[in-house]
Amino acid sequence: MRYRWAVLAAGTAAQASTSTLVVALPVLAPELRDEYGLTLGEIGVVLAAVWVGSIPTLLPWGLAADRFSERVVLSWGLGGCALALVGAAYAPSFAWLVLSLVLAGAAGSSVNSASGRAVMQWFGFEERGLALGIRQTAIPLGGLVAALAVPPLAGAGGSELVFLFLAGLCAAGAVAGAVVLRDGVPGEVLVAESLRRTLRDGRLWLLCSASSIYLYAQVAIIGFGVLFLHDEHGLSEGQAALLIAVSQVLAAALRVGGGRWSDLVGSRVGPLRKVGLAVSVSLVAVAVLADGPTWLLFVVLPLAGGLSMAWNGLAFTAAAELAGPTRSGAAIGFQQTVLSGFGVVAPLVFAASVSATSWKVAFASAAAFPLAGALALRPLRSH
Repeated sequence: MRYRWAVLAAGTAAQASTSTLVVALPVLAPELRDEYGLTLGEIGVVLAAVWVGSIPTLLPWGLAADRFSERVVLSWGLGGCALALVGAAYAPSFAWLVLSLVLAGAAGSSVNSASGRAVMQWFGFEERGLALGIRQTAIPLGGLVAALAVPPLAGAGGSELVFLFLAGLCAAGAVAGAVVLRDGVPGEVLVAESLRRTLRDGRLWLLCSASSIYLYAQVAIIGFGVLFLHDEHGLSEGQAALLIAVSQVLAAALRVGGGRWSDLVGSRVGPLRKVGLAVSVSLVAVAVLADGPTWLLFVVLPLAGGLSMAWNGLAFTAAAELAGPTRSGAAIGFQQTVLSGFGVVAPLVFAASVSATSWKVAFASAAAFPLAGALALRPLRSH
């Protein structure tokens, strides 16, 4: 059973490789804007591209993880993601760049269900929240790598060098998964039956839909924070990225702490709802200070960013447990599909909100989303 920690480490590393891409794009946004002559709306398209690619593939990858091998799903998927990112590195046009990122999202989404299912199988309920909380730190840890590495890489070699770096991370994640992952519990439900039961689970629909609304706050802070600080407060890309890096460190700690908290209280949704309320309050604070002193934003914005990323591990764990061991891959794939669907829309809506109003109004509006999600989750509060 000690080997479960090796599985957790490999799954976390593999997830971190694709998570670095998700956060690298917002940090790289000013560079991409200059290289390709993009508008704010086109930046929104670039940020949404990875989510667009993942939508049609997340659930199939989850079903494949249930039916076949988590190791094969993860290694092939991350290998394909690495190849797509090489294509992005040499993209001659905006359209080619977007297509490459869509393909990277489609292939890289394999890691969500494969690594999540592997960890789910190897840990019991009493420590599963902690384990999946640690696994979900891969996202802020990947974001930390992006925030620290992207600005100097972009300065040295532009977006080409950044995308080649990201491709190397995904290739390394594929190797780690292929070498370390083992199958915990083989799938016992046929693909068609698993899909039918997953899509007809009303509790899963409510959990995934309500928790995905939280993502809008994350997109507002993590997705557009660098542009906001660069354009409105005159920070350099590196300085702004450092604040996002602080958010990632805080988010990692909150995900682990939130997972352990859910283990102790025996509930995933209760803590998830409380986190949503905290995120909403933090967005209000950012909105109030959007035109205020920059030094205050140095405190409030990283806190809001960390809170905006604290919820995902709880939703991830709740989805897997609602479905049970044999359908956990499908449930995780479904949860991530709903999340990705919202992830496509969120950056486009937020960019339009900023363009039509102001950063202050856009951040204030974003505060309503996690509040609405927390209220919608009330029927599941016992889970």
